[in-house]
Amino acid sequence: MKQAALAVAGLTPFSSVDYPGHLAAVVFIAGCPWRCGYCHNPAMQRRSAKSMHWPALLAWLELRVGLLDAVVFSGGEATLDPALPQAMAQARALGFKIGLHTAGMLPQRLPPLLPWLDWVGLDIKTPLDDAKLLGKIAGLGAAGAKRSAAAVRDSLKILAASGVAFECRSTVHPLLHDDDVLRAIGDQLREAGVQQWVLQMARPVTCSQPLPAVGDDYPAPALLAELKLFSPKMQLRRG
Repeated sequence: MKQAALAVAGLTPFSSVDYPGHLAAVVFIAGCPWRCGYCHNPAMQRRSAKSMHWPALLAWLELRVGLLDAVVFSGGEATLDPALPQAMAQARALGFKIGLHTAGMLPQRLPPLLPWLDWVGLDIKTPLDDAKLLGKIAGLGAAGAKRSAAAVRDSLKILAASGVAFECRSTVHPLLHDDDVLRAIGDQLREAGVQQWVLQMARPVTCSQPLPAVGDDYPAPALLAELKLFSPKMQLRRG
C-alpha cells in the first residue's frame, strides 16, 4: 500500500536558531490537537493546512546538500503525521542531520523516529505535574489535560533514555508562568536529569490569542540566577 504523503504546511529555507549550532531548513507539518493561545502557527493547527508537496520539497533539499547542515521537522505537531519516519529517512539519506520539534503529546510515536534523529527540541509548557495549567495553555479539558501531562512526562523519559541529543524549551509569559511555576519547571527538569533548558519569551506576533509584550524585567535577574542553580546551562531567548 502506498504511504500517504507528508502534510507539509510550510518551509523556512534557512534558520540558525531551530537546531542549535547548525544551519537548517525547517519543514512545518500540518495538524495539532492543542490550541495554545501563544502559538505562532495557528493556521497550521488544521490537518488540512497543506501548502507544499513533500516530493518537490525533497528535490529542493537535494539542491541544498553542502549548503545546509540539517533538516528540522516542526509543526503543528510533526509526530502526528504517519509519513514522518519515511520523510526523515529520506532527508537523512541526503546527508542531513535530522531535528524534531515536538510538544511530546504522542510518546508512542517517538521510538520509530529515534533511529533517524540527531537532535530534539521538546516543549515543556508547564511543570510536569501541572495538568491544570497545561489545560489552560493548550485549550484542553480536564481529562485531556491529565492525559497530555502524562504523555509529556513519558516523552521526556523516552528521550532521556535514548541517547539522542535534546533540549527542553519552555515558552513563558508572566500572565501564565509566575515565579513559582518557573521554579517548579526548573526543579523538575533538574530531577529528570535534563542538561539543556531554554526559556523563550512568548511573543505577541501572529498568535491566535495575543498576549501583552513581555518586558525585559521578566524573569527578574534574581530569579534567573536561582533558575540557573537548577540548570547551569539554561539559556534565555527573547527574540
